[in-house]
Amino acid sequence: MSKQSQQPLRVVQISDSHLFASTAGQLLGLCTEDSLKLVLDKVRLEQPVIDVILATGDIAQDASVEAYQRFHQHLETFGAPSYWLQGNHDITSPMITTLGGKSRLSPCVIDQGPWRIIMLNSSIEHQVPGKFTPRELKFLRQALDESLDKHVMVCLHHHPVPMGCKWLDTQVVRNADEFLGIVDQYTHIRAIIWGHVHQESDNVRNGVRMLSAPSTCVQFKALSDDFAIEEDLNPGYRWLHLNPDGSIDTAVSRVEGVRFVIDWSVKGY
Repeated sequence: MSKQSQQPLRVVQISDSHLFASTAGQLLGLCTEDSLKLVLDKVRLEQPVIDVILATGDIAQDASVEAYQRFHQHLETFGAPSYWLQGNHDITSPMITTLGGKSRLSPCVIDQGPWRIIMLNSSIEHQVPGKFTPRELKFLRQALDESLDKHVMVCLHHHPVPMGCKWLDTQVVRNADEFLGIVDQYTHIRAIIWGHVHQESDNVRNGVRMLSAPSTCVQFKALSDDFAIEEDLNPGYRWLHLNPDGSIDTAVSRVEGVRFVIDWSVKGY
């Protein structure tokens, strides 16, 4: 085995940036442009080599072309290919325009070495909860059938399993049972990752790693019955090393040395 083939696939997950057309746009009193820049600065500091960047939804809060273009410009500075998927705040059309086509927007697959990454669109435009269309689930089956000799990681925006947040778990993928029923039929899926929940988690379901990522802006309070912000956790990102043997090394890293002020008068997002 060559030295190159022994290297992990080095992935960075950026999620829920909620950018606005204006660089001064704020979510719950936090300037999302500024917090994204700080997170990306940390990525540059900590990740000297990146093979793939995954943007797992809610890139823009207002679905503006300006927000998508600016996000794209930020990621282009890393010199690594970025793949996007739609969140509930996103609109597909301006995303396609920004990316110059559909090839790097979900649904799509990324094949690198012994790994296949499957990007799925769990969002319904102008609605908060997620639901996979029959076409999306058909795409998943086909992508899995075609990659039986590879390790697979599946990516979506919405959480397919409950997070233990009563208010947030009303937004789980509506046909999660159908999605997980497909997943359970295959033995080469190593991980499922998502955004949307603005909090990190790392669990195992039927031998598959289940991972959520923090937002690059505000963080939602874990295990809360009602909408709540975690003011003691800063914006961050997740890195993943997808190893040739199918194992995964991963962790979340957060911005340090900065105190983010939340506007508590805002009751939702």
